[in-house]
Amino acid sequence: MRITKTKFAELGNQDIYEYTLVNDQGITVSCITYGCIITKIVTPDRHGTSQNIVLGFDNLEDYLNHSPYFGAVVGRVAGRIKGAQFELDGVTYPLVQNNNGNHLHGGTVGFDAVVWEARMIETENEIGVEFFYMSPDGEEGYPGNLDMRVTYTLNNNEFLISYNGVCDQKTLLNVTNHTYFNLSGDTERDILDHKLQLKSEQYLELTDELLPTGEFVNVDETVFDFREGRAIRDGFISDHPQNLLAGRGYDHPFFLNTNHDEEIILWDEKSGRKLTVETDECGVVLYTGNHLEGNFSVRGTKSRNYLGLCLETQGLPDSIHHPHFPSCVLDKNEEYWSVTKYIFVIL
Repeated sequence: MRITKTKFAELGNQDIYEYTLVNDQGITVSCITYGCIITKIVTPDRHGTSQNIVLGFDNLEDYLNHSPYFGAVVGRVAGRIKGAQFELDGVTYPLVQNNNGNHLHGGTVGFDAVVWEARMIETENEIGVEFFYMSPDGEEGYPGNLDMRVTYTLNNNEFLISYNGVCDQKTLLNVTNHTYFNLSGDTERDILDHKLQLKSEQYLELTDELLPTGEFVNVDETVFDFREGRAIRDGFISDHPQNLLAGRGYDHPFFLNTNHDEEIILWDEKSGRKLTVETDECGVVLYTGNHLEGNFSVRGTKSRNYLGLCLETQGLPDSIHHPHFPSCVLDKNEEYWSVTKYIFVIL
């Protein structure tokens, strides 16, 4: 196993570095200090051909101008907060409005749009990068000085993302990674024929603003039932009102029945690549790239809808406005911990 560090770009007077982690099984993970963005994950297919399985760019300018959160850590709070405000202990905190009057993924300058400090990790059994950022009191409207740490580690066939945060005031914190996967490799195909299995009996119903209504809906006898595995295409061809509302596909939080128990499995039969995701979190947002079409290219492939999908492990969106959801309130000096594991295998 080995890790390298190279200069990726400059932003103002700050250097942006790229770290590349390589293990003995032919898996390579590259990430940069801007937004903790995962720029590439290279894995072999069943024939031993190694290809990149995530969407991203080779230059900073494209990330600044075109990226729909490709590969980034998002926060302080992932997902939407209704009305771009919340109340804690009788105090109302207005947030940056960046999504139709709502607050999305931490605001205009969230975790995805800042430069993090970083250090390399090298032990006998794993390699990695530890990222550090101090989000000041009032940033994007959130209370408290938040010391945040995100750690990426790679061992044999497992890639781990660990999140850790401590704040000097009561605040909100719900962090995720927004990587878009395409297991075909180098975007040879879209993700509609990928298959997904989720250990989830309920998903959250959404409004036309893609905010949770607060209702947990049983997946029984719907295209939201992934318990036995189903093709992503089922949501594309579906006339279910929730699929149509999301733009012909999925952009929905699923409530997980279990944790660290192969609760999320994605696979592509043609390439033979399989990804298993295990997490501490209560939910995962499945976004199938329904709005990826744009006037830009992803490493030579014109961006189009369904070119990649996200599996955003996180607490449930807008939980501050739904008391029956698991809370994302972080008390003063309380330690926030969350781990998500990605396991790469061949069918």
